[in-house]
Parts: sequence; structure tokens; C-alpha cells
Amino acid sequence: VQPWCQAPSHPHFLAGPQIVLSVYGPDFFGHDVVRGYGAVHVPFVPGRHKRTIAMFVPESSSMLQQFTSWFTGRRPEFTDPKVVAQGEGREVTRVRSQGFVTVSFNVM
Repeated sequence: VQPWCQAPSHPHFLAGPQIVLSVYGPDFFGHDVVRGYGAVHVPFVPGRHKRTIAMFVPESSSMLQQFTSWFTGRRPEFTDPKVVAQGEGREVTRVRSQGFVTVSFNVM
């Protein structure tokens, strides 16, 4: 295996199952809108684990889109949860930090 093909040895970067969160809630007009997205890898090691997930929301890329989404009550959102889990293509997506969610795992 070539060195550039190896997965990083740090446990945070190991591939495996993930939990993807999509949090929704009502806005000022009562529309159900996205409040945040986040993802975390499920730990492999037995025991109790606590993970803090940084949440984010996509933002409109122009002032016209921002006004249109405010006026219609439809904010930008991801249609495929794989976007949140993989991160591929997200470097060109404008997002805003939206708080944190803490998750506890009990692994046997």
C-alpha cells in the first residue's frame, strides 16, 4: 500500500458507521425549517463515550436568494444526507455554524 493511500491512524478519522443528524424546527411563520446538520462517527471501543457534534446550516449564496428564502419561508437545505456524512463537495457550499449537540454512546 502506498503511503498516500493509507487511512490516517488517528481514531477520529477511521472509516465506519456514522450518525447523521438533521434537526428541524418551526420558524417565525410556523414553517418547519432546518435548524442544523451534523455527523459523528460511532466509536468502536467498548465503554461510554460522549461526543459533541458541531451543527451547521447551509446559506444562500446571493442577496437575492436570501431575500427569496426569507420571503417564501423556504431556507436552503440538503436533499441527500450523504452530503453531511461524506463532506465531498461541501468545501464549495456556504454554511453557517449553528451550535452543538452532545451525544452519548454506550458501546458493548
